[in-house]
Parts: sequence; structure tokens; C-alpha cells
Amino acid sequence: MLVIPGVDIKGGKCVRLFQGRLDQVVVYSERPELMAKRWKEEGAEWIHVVDLDGAVEGRPRNMDVVRRILREVGGPVEIGGGIRDLATIEAYLEMGVDRVVLGTVAQRKPSLVGEACKRFPGRIAVGIDAKDGFVAIEGWKRLTEERAIDLARRFEDMGVSVIVYTDIARDGTLGGPNIEAIESMVDSLSIPIIASGGVSSLEDIKRLVEVGRLEGVIVGKALYSGAFTLREAIALVGSEALGRR
Repeated sequence: MLVIPGVDIKGGKCVRLFQGRLDQVVVYSERPELMAKRWKEEGAEWIHVVDLDGAVEGRPRNMDVVRRILREVGGPVEIGGGIRDLATIEAYLEMGVDRVVLGTVAQRKPSLVGEACKRFPGRIAVGIDAKDGFVAIEGWKRLTEERAIDLARRFEDMGVSVIVYTDIARDGTLGGPNIEAIESMVDSLSIPIIASGGVSSLEDIKRLVEVGRLEGVIVGKALYSGAFTLREAIALVGSEALGRR
């Protein structure tokens, strides 16, 4: 299981939100590219980047910041937020992004996901953000009537590389991940799952390893607040994997 640092961008800065609320923002760096570089130097295999402004406005708003991140870390980097068409997907991939995460458009127009997977095999992920089990879109502003697990099942045979599943109620709270919901998602799908939201301690990381078959976990506030280091989390995952052999 990979431990993936999250770099959320708002107004060109590296921030963290509380439960996705744009009125509860903590700025951790004026230069997101330096945060990404730090995580890379501490052993990150992937960096998860979100353009929060783009997610709300429906179009990329921080592409220059993403370019700077790519210059600093090289890769692999995945990006989500405001990506609603094939042209934007292609622009990011040509820029050097390794994987594009489709969120709102995946719920509104699943056929575009299928087309993107055909044109860019292995480089398309779907981001499913959920609150109380239901899908939220448009930068988490609108809650739909579709269950997260039902949306995920739509992509089983499309060639999606991974599903990034975020529990909004836990995100940025340091309240612990929603293990039950994550287990349900993993058990119901053949697509690899990356979990996100609520990780607060190394014990949470251990519990996620025990879920089994998780591709990775995205960690944000716990790293930025110093609850544990990325090196500690990566070492724990490695030792747990050895112990399970």
C-alpha cells in the first residue's frame, strides 16, 4: 500500500480544508511546489495534487503551480480538480502529469471517462467524493442522490486505473478514516482503490493496511500538522507488509 501525500492548491497556495469547506482553510505554504519537493525527498512514490479553485469553477485555475510542482519533483504526479473535458486531460498529460483524476464529470458524463480511458490507457483515475455514502460533486458543493458504490461500479469495465475514494465528513478532521465504507468499496470492486480522508495517526495507517487490497492512502493534514512523518508511515507500511507474508 502506498502512502501518498496530498497537495491541495487554492489561490496558488498549499492549503488544507476542513470537511471540504472553503471557508475553513489553513495555509501551509505559499509555494506548493516546495511542499511537493519535501514529500518527494521523504520517500513519496506519488504526489496527489488537487486544484481546489478548479474543482469549484469547473476549469483549471492553477496550472502554473502544477507546472512548478512537476519541475521540482519530476513525477509521478496525479492531478484532479476542474477537469471536465478531453482537451484538459490531454493538456495535463502533455505537461507531464502521470495520471488525471476525473470527479464531477465522471458522475455527470461517465461516457467521457470511457473515451478518456481508450485514448489515454492507464492514465485515467476516477475521484469519488462521498458524504454519508452519497456522491458529492462541484468541489463538494452539491450532494447527489447517487450512492458512491453504485457510481464506482459503472467504471468496472472501462479501463479506469484506480478510484480515489474520499470521505468528505472525515477529510481534514483528523478523526480517523471510515474503515467500514472503505472495506465495502474494496470488497465490491475489482478496480484498485486509493482511500482518502481522516487519517490522523500511524495506527490509522496500520488499520488501512489491514483492510487489504488497498492501492494506497492519501494523507494530508496529519503530515502537515506533524502527527507523524512520511518516512514513519512508509516504514510502517513496509513492516506491516513483511509481517503479513
